[in-house]
Amino acid sequence: MYALYYSPGAASLVVHWLLIELDQPHELRLTDIDSGAHKRADYLALNPAGRIPTLLVDGQPLHETCGLLLLLGDRHPESGFAPAPHDPRRGAYYQWMLYLANAVQSPLRLWWYPGDVVGADPDAVRASVRERVEAAWQHIDAHLAAHGPYLLGEGPGIADFYLTMLMRWTRNMPRPGHDWPHLGELARRMKARPSFRTLYQREGLSEWA
Repeated sequence: MYALYYSPGAASLVVHWLLIELDQPHELRLTDIDSGAHKRADYLALNPAGRIPTLLVDGQPLHETCGLLLLLGDRHPESGFAPAPHDPRRGAYYQWMLYLANAVQSPLRLWWYPGDVVGADPDAVRASVRERVEAAWQHIDAHLAAHGPYLLGEGPGIADFYLTMLMRWTRNMPRPGHDWPHLGELARRMKARPSFRTLYQREGLSEWA
């Protein structure tokens, strides 16, 4: 049994989505960022960084989005969403998961919180973020053109769920991820999954549907 501390549209979204896809029993515990619930003492006792998400796995609180996705893939190999340890694609799987975490998710945080770079001009921070993220989109789109339609080839995997959430986050940036042709096609296919509609209904989301 899992319990997910989430806030609608936050990084918890992809963990929630994967739990739906895996058809795993789970409890949702709303921890609304806008109300500051993620900074309260009871939540900080579970996640000292005060970030979303936290996932209770057999009663143990775990966090870091990329790590949670990797864990879920290994705990539920029957889904086929994560290559088995001896699958030749396993290395590429790790590569893409860490690339998305470091080259896309990490800089995107500074798009919303440029003040985290103490003393820097917010506009300069956002310009740097835009350059980095657009370079990542260009790299991924070229990979999909040559080796797609998904990151690991013919079928969707955990990295594609992660990638789709990150594209959603850029929907209001000057050039969103889905503006690249192969990324846009991947987003369209992923959003057509019934689990995506269920996810949006449960989190009360409507934008980028």
